[in-house]
Amino acid sequence: MSRRRAPRRWARRALAGAAALLALALAATFLLPPDEPAPAPGPTPTSFGWQARVTLLAGDGQRGLRDGGPARARFDEPWGLVRGPDGSLFVADGGEANRIRRIAPDGRVLPFAGGSEGFADGRGAAAAFHTPSALAVDAVGNLYVADTGNHAIRRITPDGQVSTLAGDGTAGFRDGAAAQARFHAPMGVAVDAAGRVFVADTWNDRIRLIEPDGQVRTIAGGDRPGFRNGWGANARFDTPAALAVAGDGTVWIADTGNRAVRRIDPDGAVDTWRPAPWEWREDERDGFGRPLALAVTHDGHLYVAELSPGRVLQLTGDGRSRVLAGGGAGPWFARPSALWLEPDGSLLLADAAGHRLHRLAPRAGGAADGPVGPAPGRALPETGERWPLAPQDGWHEVVGTLGEVRGNFRGERRSHLHNGLDIRGAVGARVLAIADAKVASPLAAWSFGGQAEGFAVDELAYVHMRAGRTPQGRNLDPEKFQILDGDDGHPQRVRVPRGTRFAAGDALGTVNAQAHVHLIVGPYGYQHNAIRLGLRNFVDSVPPRIDGVFLLDERDQPLDRREDGRVLVPQDRGGVQIVVDAWDQVNGNLARRRLGLHRVGYQILAADGSMLPGRAAPAMNLDFSRMPAHPDAVKVAYAANSGITVHGAARTRFLYVASNRVRADDLAVSHWQPAELPPGDYIIRAFGEDHGGNQAVGSRDLPVTVFASMP
Repeated sequence: MSRRRAPRRWARRALAGAAALLALALAATFLLPPDEPAPAPGPTPTSFGWQARVTLLAGDGQRGLRDGGPARARFDEPWGLVRGPDGSLFVADGGEANRIRRIAPDGRVLPFAGGSEGFADGRGAAAAFHTPSALAVDAVGNLYVADTGNHAIRRITPDGQVSTLAGDGTAGFRDGAAAQARFHAPMGVAVDAAGRVFVADTWNDRIRLIEPDGQVRTIAGGDRPGFRNGWGANARFDTPAALAVAGDGTVWIADTGNRAVRRIDPDGAVDTWRPAPWEWREDERDGFGRPLALAVTHDGHLYVAELSPGRVLQLTGDGRSRVLAGGGAGPWFARPSALWLEPDGSLLLADAAGHRLHRLAPRAGGAADGPVGPAPGRALPETGERWPLAPQDGWHEVVGTLGEVRGNFRGERRSHLHNGLDIRGAVGARVLAIADAKVASPLAAWSFGGQAEGFAVDELAYVHMRAGRTPQGRNLDPEKFQILDGDDGHPQRVRVPRGTRFAAGDALGTVNAQAHVHLIVGPYGYQHNAIRLGLRNFVDSVPPRIDGVFLLDERDQPLDRREDGRVLVPQDRGGVQIVVDAWDQVNGNLARRRLGLHRVGYQILAADGSMLPGRAAPAMNLDFSRMPAHPDAVKVAYAANSGITVHGAARTRFLYVASNRVRADDLAVSHWQPAELPPGDYIIRAFGEDHGGNQAVGSRDLPVTVFASMP
């Protein structure tokens, strides 16, 4: 009987097991979540240590207006830059372009909206802008334009229809309904996820908000520039020029006049980004070099583009900072005016004064940077050969040229290189514009009351004057110049809004106690020799004069031992510095006047003056066609004891180190190596020329004897 029951017990156990498995399966069906794909990874954390490679996105570096392929396109003043939902890039091209341009996904630059300077709504070319600055874009592709010269915020639909979002075209300050609201030359604009539009109302020194219902209200800033944290009207800004809205609702502000990056927290409190204690350095006590554009990452990193010097910085929420591009991390940008953060973490940059757009992406291997800054051979402003003093078609004495060594008031003889052209003028004489142009920089006037006070109209800067004022301090043109009083009731500074126009011959200021006008052509790092502009009745037929040639070793010690009239040069002493003592004049200058040379070089010749094999041409190592950007250039181009402590205090002495190389972006200490020559007698011959091409004369030759070892 037991044998007959065993199969039934096995069957019952099998059925029970199957039932249990079915129950577990059903439980799993109803109680456990169904299989799903793994969640997508979040955004990649932003690296703080990445090294940027700069590549060209569009623009050939020449100023102008030309559509087409990226390498062929030309921009006048590309200021704002955003990417739309369809992948297109949009550029606010200010200056004389006054339009919004589109870069299609295939790279072609195309017209989009605007076409002439004015204030008109409409579609495409029927619309008009006046010096557009920043751009912002919302989720559906509407563009928002800080229309600086029109004192308004404009909106452009994806199909190119332009309307005025807020502002009535009149400079002023008024909250309320959008059509009645007033702004004063707003430069910054940003939009949040809720469609609210934030405005950096630059010359009102306030941050404004345009609600979706069209109401305009002020969220921070008071009735005068200043630097103060706090809430609402108790906070103070100074010429805020750009905005960025973070994902958590924080509004970041490029507080340009204060050299600071500020923020408005979601609760409305204004605070200031500060470096961590271990990041603070004595040489950075003045803060940023004028922040001009911002971009914020998903995890709280900030990218900041500086007005001057033209760098891009990376900041973190815990107070760390580093230079990402420009300066020591690569060539300077001329005026980086916009940053756009791509989904892959790379940055797009608009360089307004470089007339180019760039991409900053992680550097791979030894890949080189692309071209940066305006093209070296770009066209300069059309000045009609005018002088900046009356009579503009007459003649004035030139008392300083580009590339000359200059000292400072602390006694340093080789403090910096002279970056412009000095034209003698009577104290109190009016300084006159030499070209038709409009103000580009948000900080066009500087150093109020100082000896280096100046004012820039587009790419021409005029220094050593009372900007916008008579010798008695009266305003030359209240419609253009804004003179602000300090807390003591006395004038403290001059401001001129971006987009303000000046015609050739307009008064810009009056000559101060320096008794000359210092004329600069081009942005920092890319200044050209102003002689290139042409000056009516200027004549230079006077050849430069060389007063001698001498040698220094690598430690700046003189090599002056002589035998039979020849300097003894040992082969085993390493490199030798060849120093040329030279100066120049131009027709009509005072006899005591000494000017710098345009180019300086040297050549090693045989004892009889004949050329050595392979050394047919002189090495013209120093060339001041353009201003060298590197701050160390002055001590590479000039030997110790060059220059003067203060302009006009004593005779200037130009001791050029002709063996070194200083040519715009090319800077190198490059000594003559006597070990490359067999022992024997030689001649070191100096060469020099001025901008007019006159060749230097005088004591050009230094006879030397190269020895195998010290005698």
